[in-house]
Formats: sequence, structure tokens, C-alpha cells
Amino acid sequence: MADHLLLFFHIGFAIFTLGPLTAATMSTPRYIRKRNVVVVRYLHRVTQIYGVGTLGIFLFGLLLAQGDLAEVWLSASMTLFIVALVLLLIVERDQRKAAHLLEVAAAESAGVEAQAAAAGKPAATEGEDGKDGKDREDGGDGAAEEKRPAAADGDIAQVERGRMAAISGVVALIWLVILLLMVWNG
Repeated sequence: MADHLLLFFHIGFAIFTLGPLTAATMSTPRYIRKRNVVVVRYLHRVTQIYGVGTLGIFLFGLLLAQGDLAEVWLSASMTLFIVALVLLLIVERDQRKAAHLLEVAAAESAGVEAQAAAAGKPAATEGEDGKDGKDREDGGDGAAEEKRPAAADGDIAQVERGRMAAISGVVALIWLVILLLMVWNG
């Protein structure tokens, strides 16, 4: 009876933590690209909460094993789980850094717009003139573009975004391998 209860909690934690955790880590790069700092902060928080929740999977799995740790598939599953947790720590760090970089870029952009307003120049917003939002000195033919801050021209948190996308995919594959090991040998 106790084994059934442990198995119930083990599977329950797996279902209700791994799904949201994987969705949050895999969708973060999209919102970094869109420069939506509010959503990136939210996904970072979701990653933190559900990342800690995944420890319940490990705990109940360890209690279910009850000394059968000599079995190769159990040792492999636990090792893969620990590797996935370490990779999630890297994703969490990159989410935090990307959110900070987005906030800095937004502050710089607001400062540039305030300076333009103080100088009497209208600040262009994206889509205002049907173009990409860049001010034009020459009436729109592109010959004399105004300089914009580097954060607006370049991709913000490009390294973090790429690393998160790659690591999130690897972590999802690790979860699938662990699932296969559990189903095959359980």
C-alpha cells in the first residue's frame, strides 16, 4: 500500500512539475526575442518554482527504489536527473541575466527617447511609419538613418537565448530518456 502511495506521488510530481517547467524553459527564448521583460521575469519565476518542485520526483523515486540502487537503469535515471537539474540551473541563470539585459536595454531606449523629446525631435515607435521604427532624416528613403543605441540595433541576450534553447531541448530529451527507462524497466 505504501509503495502505491509513493508511486502515486512520484508520478504526480512528474506530471505536474515537468510539463510547466519544460514549457517555461522552452518558451523563454521567444519572449527574449520579443523583448517582453514581464513575461521573461514570469517564466524565470516559473522555472525556479517548478525546478524546486522536481526535487519531489527525485525524493519519491528514491523512496520507491528502497535499496535497489544497484540496478543499472535506476542509477542511470538518477544520474540523468541530476544532470538535468544542473542544466536547469544554467537555464535559470541565463533567464535572470536575459531579464536584466532586457531591463537595461529598455531603460537606455527610454533615455534616448527622452533626449529626443527634449531636443524637439519626435521619437519614432515601431510600426508608426510602416517601417521598422527607425527615424529617418531624409524623409524615409534610408539614406541618412539616425543612430540608435547598440541594444536596439543588436540582438539583446542573444547568447543566453541560444544557450537556453539548446539546453532546454537537451533537458526535454533527458526527461524522455528517463521516462523510457522507467516504463521499460518499471
